Amino acid sequence: MSIFDQHLDRNSANFAPLTPLSFIERAAEVYPDRLAVVHGDARQTWSETYARCRRLASSLRRAGVGKNDTVAVMLPNTPPMVEAHFGVPMAGAVLNTMNTRLDPETVAFMLDHGEAKAVIVDPEFTAVMARALALRKRTEPILMIETSDELYGAPAQSLGGTPYETFLAAGDPAFAWELPGDEWDAIALNYTSGTTGNPKGVVYHHRGAAINAISNILEWDMPKHSVYLWTLPMFHCNGWCFPWTVAARAGVNVCLRRVEAQAIFDAIRKHGVTHYCGAPIVQSLLVNAPAAMKEGVPAGVKAMVAGAAPPAALIEGMEQMGFDLTHVYGLTEVYGPATVCAKHEAWQQLDIGERARLNARQGVRYHLQRSACVLDPETMQPVPMDGETMGEIMFQGNITMKGYLKNAEASGEAFRGGWFHSGDLAVQYPDGYIKIKDRSKDIIISGGENISSIEVEDVLYRHPAVMAAAVVARPDPKWGETPCAFVELKAGASATVEEIVAHCKQHLAGFKVPRVVVFGELPKTSTGKIQKFELRKQAGSMSAIDV
Repeated sequence: MSIFDQHLDRNSANFAPLTPLSFIERAAEVYPDRLAVVHGDARQTWSETYARCRRLASSLRRAGVGKNDTVAVMLPNTPPMVEAHFGVPMAGAVLNTMNTRLDPETVAFMLDHGEAKAVIVDPEFTAVMARALALRKRTEPILMIETSDELYGAPAQSLGGTPYETFLAAGDPAFAWELPGDEWDAIALNYTSGTTGNPKGVVYHHRGAAINAISNILEWDMPKHSVYLWTLPMFHCNGWCFPWTVAARAGVNVCLRRVEAQAIFDAIRKHGVTHYCGAPIVQSLLVNAPAAMKEGVPAGVKAMVAGAAPPAALIEGMEQMGFDLTHVYGLTEVYGPATVCAKHEAWQQLDIGERARLNARQGVRYHLQRSACVLDPETMQPVPMDGETMGEIMFQGNITMKGYLKNAEASGEAFRGGWFHSGDLAVQYPDGYIKIKDRSKDIIISGGENISSIEVEDVLYRHPAVMAAAVVARPDPKWGETPCAFVELKAGASATVEEIVAHCKQHLAGFKVPRVVVFGELPKTSTGKIQKFELRKQAGSMSAIDV
């Protein structure tokens, strides 16, 4: 035994498990009267928000929800979504934030696979949730909690659940929540489309959530009391961990029910927004907005963009508005962003084209990620940093998932060789910066959302006239990428573009439906494998009309 271990034991005086829950506790203690949440005319301080989160945790416990139980939420970026990120894990439960754009079949699968014990749902999504509940295969009852929102004025279907405010009112605002017994305990469950029809459940731990939340602060030099606008969906990788980041800075959560240019500019002007995140489509929405809509918007707003690399025109447009753009990269499996294209002062002296080239790279590891590099997936050795030799982006460290829920085989493959395999093919430059060249998993990233090409192909194959089908990404100026379907019909069969699209709409969420359908014989190898690289070339150069 080392002399440094003799009689030097871990105890409550010298060790506490890392958890982002401690961030809101401190914010409420140190800045109880600081503004925490803004939504329409509603305002909450940090002490009020902390009390509401404790009420939620208390009521969940009283309802029988506890350690490692899953609480699914289908909510837009509203105050209950902020509160769920603290109240649910305070009860010891695991938060499953559901993509609000999903179809009932996928929602039903997630409820069953994650074994949801409770659901919190917004009135806008009760109809989808009702259909999903009817499709469940598990028979265990689910506690249903229904929120309300004055900003959602349309009629809503009730599921007969408990109103959210009634549920909170029954809870204890001084609920004595406990730190996780182990920082490795699960805090969240996020589903990703992966490369198969059924999504995979990515499990986050308290340690990773806390560390990524802190890394967000470091990458952005984020000051105390920053005003953060919720353009990024909180259902996506827990909003890249920013609900916890904002609490750590005792900042302001400016909620945004819908992402619209007018609403974003109004919020920036009215609330003094300092930071926001989003896919390239959000930035393009702002850059291409009418000049009158931008009047009075202060300079210095910081924007974080992930997804497709920002082109020169977008960077230039953001600079003209006085916005500071930071490019990040990551996946659901690494808590959202885990690399950043860290900028250097010398870059500012370069022309816009060269700056765009440098800023288009996926960059270097996040502060508290152990490693992000490009390895040869066969030898597991680093590729030469020459900007030409391709390998696979791999991660190692605390900002990496526990694994895939109920999928030991997929987890083992993802962590093969002691690294997380992203599936993204890239090069690494002499300065260590990474740049993606291709996606080995054929994932299409549209508006910041992952679309599995295989899932779309499976639906196409279910059409009676389809002999063969392949789906690839087609560049899109608005969405970054959209699905492009190449369809080979059976001999003697016929189908129109409209029929194929209508068929897809019956089985897929709207954003997954192909925007372009091309009929013809598919290019194949001698063994009959479809040559997707040829189809990508066609999709990248075609001038077909979107459907």
